[in-house]
Amino acid sequence: MKEIQPINQNVLLDVSEEIQEQQTESGLILPDTAKEKQNVGVVVALSNIENPEISVGDKVIYKEYSGNEIQMDDKTYLLIQYSDILAKIVETEEI
Repeated sequence: MKEIQPINQNVLLDVSEEIQEQQTESGLILPDTAKEKQNVGVVVALSNIENPEISVGDKVIYKEYSGNEIQMDDKTYLLIQYSDILAKIVETEEI
């Protein structure tokens, strides 16, 4: 079994998009090429980073045009620098 292990302050994100058919209110079906790509991924692995603010399983937002995309085992991964992560998406309770 092959596994990707990031090194040198890099983070591996799962950016595989779920294939969902989107439809407009008037009934038009939008093709995948018309959909806007989100810069959101799930952390799969971290290199040795001192006091990271993220952990495996966190959903994060990353800089556009950053990292290297990798295809492996029918999934799409993005290997990016830790500094290219902009924010962590967290669930909060409504007040």
